[in-house]
Amino acid sequence: MNIFEALRADHDTQRELADALIETHGESDERDRLFAMLKTELKAHAVAEERCFYIPLMKDDLTQEKSRHSVAEHHEIDEMLEKLEGTEYSSPGWLAEAKNLHHRVYHHLKEEEHEVFQMAGKVLTDDQKNSLADAYEDVMTEQRDKDW
Repeated sequence: MNIFEALRADHDTQRELADALIETHGESDERDRLFAMLKTELKAHAVAEERCFYIPLMKDDLTQEKSRHSVAEHHEIDEMLEKLEGTEYSSPGWLAEAKNLHHRVYHHLKEEEHEVFQMAGKVLTDDQKNSLADAYEDVMTEQRDKDW
């Protein structure tokens, strides 16, 4: 598996969780469970992706700007998660914020897959693509075990 396949697999998980989350209603165990899972996945993914994908890409002029932009989007998503954490599940504003998060996540993943991946494919060697995937998987495992 190369880095693009590893990232895309986790992106699919994030999309599924985001889709399921905005289908929940009010204060429920299901909303709590899905939000916790999505938060863990997004936070773990951001850490692993920044360490194992974006840091190497920032070293090349071709991919530096896009990498910085993507890292900034990770920060925006973190802020949205914090806002949701501070809002009561039963509040009418909670679902609206969750839908904003859903939109931001989809935008971010589409941009990565359709723009960043193509540029990164030109910068990274085949060996790097494979070794970065291994490193990414290791960091994801470590981060998923954290208590976010």
